[in-house]
Amino acid sequence: MRKPTAICSISKRWGRWRVVRHRLSAGLILMVLSTEPAVAGPSPIHPDFADTAILAQLPNVRVDTAQPPSSPEALARQVRDYIQQARSTGDPRFIGYAEGILSPWPENRMTDELRVLRATLYQSQHKFDKARTDLRPVIQQGHGPQRLQALLTLANVQTVQGRYDQARTACQQLQQAMPGLIAQSCLALVDARTGQASEAYEKLLAGYRQARGAATAEQLWALGTLGDLAAQLDNDKAEQYWREVLLSNPDDLYIRAELADWYLQHHRAQPVLALTRGYEKVDSLAVLRAIAMRRLDHPDAASLVQRLRERFSEARWRGSMLHKRDYARFQLHVENNPELALEFALANWKTQREPPDTRLLLLAARDAGQTERSRPVRQWLARHHQTDARYPGDTP
Repeated sequence: MRKPTAICSISKRWGRWRVVRHRLSAGLILMVLSTEPAVAGPSPIHPDFADTAILAQLPNVRVDTAQPPSSPEALARQVRDYIQQARSTGDPRFIGYAEGILSPWPENRMTDELRVLRATLYQSQHKFDKARTDLRPVIQQGHGPQRLQALLTLANVQTVQGRYDQARTACQQLQQAMPGLIAQSCLALVDARTGQASEAYEKLLAGYRQARGAATAEQLWALGTLGDLAAQLDNDKAEQYWREVLLSNPDDLYIRAELADWYLQHHRAQPVLALTRGYEKVDSLAVLRAIAMRRLDHPDAASLVQRLRERFSEARWRGSMLHKRDYARFQLHVENNPELALEFALANWKTQREPPDTRLLLLAARDAGQTERSRPVRQWLARHHQTDARYPGDTP
C-alpha cells in the first residue's frame, strides 16, 4: 500500500506526518496515509541550538479562517483542500488547519465523508485505532465513493501495520465493489508481503497491460505498486515504473523517496542529488540527500547534516519524534551510530512494518552487533513467508 513520505519537523503536537496519496478514480478520492507509531517521547534533552536559531523556513501561506464552514459539505471541501495543500507543499500546518475546523464539529452531524476525512487525520497523527473506529461504520453502513474510500484507507492501515489477513479482507471488499487496478494493486501488495511476490507482480503487470482504458490515476497507482513489487524482487524495472509515476506527478513525494532510496541501495548516489534537490525541508528526502552527499564527498554535505541534526534535536526536545524511521536512518547512515539507530528502529517497527521499516531494523541490528534483538522480526517474517531482496541476507 502506498507509503507517503515524511514531512519536515515542525513544532506541532501531531508531529510530522506522511504525505497524502491523492488519486481520483470514478469519482473516488483516494487519500491514503501511512504513519509511524506514536510512542512516548524520549527523556528531555538539552538542545544544541540557540533559542533564536531558525531551524526551518516555512512557506508563506494564507489561510481563510474568518468564516467557519456552516454545512457538512462545505466543511468536507475545506478539509480536503487543506489535505491536498499539505500533500502538494509538504507543509504540515495544513493538517493542523484541517484538524482545527473539523474537531469542533458536532458528532451528531458527522457524515460518512467527514468520518473518512477524520480517519485520514487520525492516521496522520498515528491514532490507528481511532481511524479504524471511524472507518468501520462507513464500510458497514455506507455506500458509494465514501465506502470505497474507507475500504482503501482501512486496507492501507492494516497493510502498513502488518495485519495482512485484515488487509486482504478490505482489499477483497474493495474488489467486489470496484473491480479494477486499484483493487488489484491492493491485493497484489498483500500477496507480495505474504510469500507470493513473484506471482503478485506478474498478475498485476498483466492486469495493468490489459487495462489500457483505465483512468490515468488508476494506472499511476498500479505503476507505483509495480515499482514496489519489483524492488522487493530486485527487479530493475522498479526504476522505470517509479520514473513514469514522477513524470506524471512530480509531487508524489512517496515515490520520489522510494526511487532515491532504491538508487542508494544500488550504490548510485549521483541520481539521488537530482531527485532530492529542492526537497531539503522534507525529512525523508533530506536524509537521503545527506547520505548521497556523504558518499560523494559533496562540499555541501556538512551544512545539510548540521541542519538535520538541529531539526531532529528540536523534535526530540519537544517530544515530537513521532516519525522515527528517518531519525533511525540518519543515525545509521550519516552519524554512524547503529546502537541509537536500532533503538528508534525498534520503536518504529512496533506498529510500522513496511519493508523499509523492516530493512532498517535488520541493518541497524547487524551493524550494532545485536542481531539477537532482531530475532522476533525474523520470526515474524517467517510466519508470513515474507522475503525481500532489500533485507540483509535475504533473497526473494
